[in-house]
Amino acid sequence: MAHSKNTSTVTEFHLLGFQNLSALQALLFPVFLLTYLLTVTGNLTIIVIVSQNPRLNTPMYTFLKHLSLLEIWYTTTIAPMLLTSLLSWRRAISFPACMTQLYFFVFFGATECFLLTTMAYDRYLAICNPLYYTALMSPGACMKLVVGSWMAGLWTALVPSLMISKLRFCGPNQIDHFFCDLLPLMQLSCSSTAATETVIFILSVMVLCICFLMTLFSYVFIVSTILKIPSASGQRKTFSTCGSHLAVVTIYYGTMISMYVRPNALLSPDLNKVISVFYTVVTPLLNPIVYSLRNRDFKEILRKVVKRNSSI
Repeated sequence: MAHSKNTSTVTEFHLLGFQNLSALQALLFPVFLLTYLLTVTGNLTIIVIVSQNPRLNTPMYTFLKHLSLLEIWYTTTIAPMLLTSLLSWRRAISFPACMTQLYFFVFFGATECFLLTTMAYDRYLAICNPLYYTALMSPGACMKLVVGSWMAGLWTALVPSLMISKLRFCGPNQIDHFFCDLLPLMQLSCSSTAATETVIFILSVMVLCICFLMTLFSYVFIVSTILKIPSASGQRKTFSTCGSHLAVVTIYYGTMISMYVRPNALLSPDLNKVISVFYTVVTPLLNPIVYSLRNRDFKEILRKVVKRNSSI
């Protein structure tokens, strides 16, 4: 049956998932399920605690709350399909559902890039320009940056998603991945993908590389400011916090850049899947941990909440 918009004969796809690792699927399912549950629980905890404590009503925690909300949606876009693919050999997904998953994956992924860059800028202002921080990062400016990050991600996802949805798919319909990703879908198309590949490459460079470089430069200025701190303990504490932030950011951007800012089909499908796990499953769990549990105020409030609830 032809698709009305792109005359594709394929009306559904089959996600192959980790079928080449059949011996490990019984082990992978509980690991990914536990990771997903911890990610949702951890991020929800951060949202609730930040929302209910006026003491945490600061730009840094406003950004963190939105990052946590983003991570819940981001991992939920991928994890249920991943878990399902581990329980069955082939998981069918309709053409519209596949395009919808693709759109939200790009939307949340791009939004995370913009939000992480904004959070690095916030830390840069707080550490490098403390006298001007309150004026520059007012509640109004903070919300503009948050809304701007979400809107930028929303529009970034439109172009690649629309272009891929317009491609023709005549078969085969087996996606050698655990979700509807950009590159595996283009490899299945029976029409020319040159223009789509070029646009996606340019967008990837603009979003991933530029956001990563801006984040990196923010931390370079932060580190140079830290080195001027006379207290050795103050240096160690700030270095430790910034180091953990930068480590997770590097994992996220490094794996994303290795996937999308490179020639098509350079890596094997199995290696692509392993790399994809890092930015779709691992970083949504790690981000809230390093941004919240490395902070003294948050840990103190969390301890009080746990103590209060355990005494009830």
